[in-house]
Amino acid sequence: MNVRLTSVGRVLALPVLAALLTGCGIRATEVPTEFGPAPSRVRCSLSEPDLSTQASRGLPVQAFLLCGSSLVAVDRTVRVPDGTADTERRVLVAQGLLDELAATPSAAEKEAGYTTDVRGGMTVRGPGPRDPADALRLSTRPGDLTSYALAQVVCTFSDSAAAEGDGSVVLGGPASEPLRRYECTDKVRSRPGSTEPPSSEVAGG
Repeated sequence: MNVRLTSVGRVLALPVLAALLTGCGIRATEVPTEFGPAPSRVRCSLSEPDLSTQASRGLPVQAFLLCGSSLVAVDRTVRVPDGTADTERRVLVAQGLLDELAATPSAAEKEAGYTTDVRGGMTVRGPGPRDPADALRLSTRPGDLTSYALAQVVCTFSDSAAAEGDGSVVLGGPASEPLRRYECTDKVRSRPGSTEPPSSEVAGG
């Protein structure tokens, strides 16, 4: 009699055990928890306008930050005094953009997954005596930047008043470092870590 009761108890226990195991299965991961959503759910977009980037008046620009291993444009402003000559204006815009790229993303941008690989302290100046008029020289050789940082700089500059507006920018390092024309392509924007901006030599640098 005891043997039969034990067997019946085991049979009844199986559905209960199965239900418990099902409750601990994959379906539980589909429900957001207090630990936050999975990384794949990062949208790389701000749910609300980020007013911190509009706190001061200036020239509206866009800077390319990293998000989800791609480049994503965010709104920024840079200060350019009225009446500034075109050559000086380009350099001021370029320096302002460099500073924005090196700045820590806002709290809202961090929460949305934005980061930057551009380090602070980098400066930019206009063309040297033998350089073409549209050249910009960085205090750090472009070749010494990480692939992410170079992509950020190239795409940000080429899409701004710092360049000629044709999707490219002429960059070089300090002193007499050779100049190259870098392009920001769709592939660079989507895969900056594995795709370097296409470039070609520029005469006169």
